[in-house]
Amino acid sequence: MSPPVIALGAAFCILPLIVGGGLLFNSMRSDRRLAARFAALHRPARSVVVVEAAPAESVRMIAIRIVSGIGDRVLRLLSSRTKDDVETMLRGAGHSGNAALRLFVGAKILLLVALPAGMWVVTGGLETAGTTRMIATAAAAVAGLLAPDMAVRKLRDARMKRIQDQLPDALDLMVICAQAGLGLGTTIVRVAHELQQSHRAVALELAQTANEMQMMTDGKAALVNLGNRCGVDSAKRLAATLVQSTQYGTPLTEALRALAAELRLELVTRFEARAARMPVLLTLPMILFILPCVFLVVGGPIFVQVKHAF
Repeated sequence: MSPPVIALGAAFCILPLIVGGGLLFNSMRSDRRLAARFAALHRPARSVVVVEAAPAESVRMIAIRIVSGIGDRVLRLLSSRTKDDVETMLRGAGHSGNAALRLFVGAKILLLVALPAGMWVVTGGLETAGTTRMIATAAAAVAGLLAPDMAVRKLRDARMKRIQDQLPDALDLMVICAQAGLGLGTTIVRVAHELQQSHRAVALELAQTANEMQMMTDGKAALVNLGNRCGVDSAKRLAATLVQSTQYGTPLTEALRALAAELRLELVTRFEARAARMPVLLTLPMILFILPCVFLVVGGPIFVQVKHAF
């Protein structure tokens, strides 16, 4: 095979990764999305609206539209249960809405089709055996099918960890607001506003909860949605505490203070557990890198002397 054919096959392998993975995650970076969504949820009352000319549609936007169109057509073939599972996974990663669902499915289909095709062309250009070529193509298909799910799960786990670590600070601020005499809805809005720069993930969830409480007739449903949407046990406990305080009239300050103390104790316990694992984790690197150097320094001169003696 000629070098241009090999280069074309390599381009088929690299282009889907750039278009699929890049459009899926680079266009939905958490910082930019959180800031934009928070600004949309809590726009100041006195704001100056500046009318700007609509920018020209870029290549990136055209590619996003194409991938979203592919995802929209594939979504029509999926069952409602599968859609709910994918939406739950994306919501845990901080990407909610039909646009994120269409983009994720479209990128997944694009990788599933383009990666095996590119691998088939590359292996043909390298004149590999038929069995090896089929195995490489199948491996590329599996990678294109599973890589988006693995990436979204990694983003979801990282976001859940951030929420779990940041929630005690939010509870402390809620205790201060409750002691100042603010109501539950006003407390949530105030805490979300104060944490929008330092704890954006928690601030976004609280802001969305505050908006749901304003729109829904039953505020308990909005609090329950907070725990279900985050997928973190501490958020579910916070929602249960707020529901109990609203339903039975228990003191909100004491309940939040007790929950904040429990969450901080659990955080310290996790840190202690990580510290307790350090000696076990350092055993293998010490054997591989430190002990050979010690043996060389201690036994090297002895070996040299024995060698000169004989």
